[in-house]
Amino acid sequence: MEIEKAPAAIAEMLIRRPSHEVFEAFVDPEITSKFWFTHGSGRLDKNSEVTWEWRMYGVSTPVKVRKIVKDEKIAVEWNDPPSTVAWTFTSLPDGATFVSIRNSGFSGEPDDQIDEAIASTEGFTLVLAGAKAWLERGLTLGLIGDRHPKGIGSVATSPS
Repeated sequence: MEIEKAPAAIAEMLIRRPSHEVFEAFVDPEITSKFWFTHGSGRLDKNSEVTWEWRMYGVSTPVKVRKIVKDEKIAVEWNDPPSTVAWTFTSLPDGATFVSIRNSGFSGEPDDQIDEAIASTEGFTLVLAGAKAWLERGLTLGLIGDRHPKGIGSVATSPS
């Protein structure tokens, strides 16, 4: 008997900053807006519910924090229909952090789930590249806004 495995998006990146700084970059919307969304209604904290906006696309999503372990892990539910996004921050001896993002629990038919996983992998790869540039060099690359310039391409319902 063959067991089907649900599709998931995974993106990972080494960021040469301490885990506390990298973790803060994802929980503090003032920092996150430098490399991902344009506006967050609040900080990610235990059991918080916030809204993230990508104003250049007129897209927003509700975000519910499901788990948060300072400097180590964030798990949220987002979008409609909802999926789960989990960040893991692994501290390395040289003061760097390895970040892993896993988006799972996609809804719909198997082909739709696969399409969502592929789009999410692409999006979270851009998020991590932008976070790396901001945290290591203070550079705002505009990767998310440039992904669909002036409406070229399709803006998925998943804003990553």
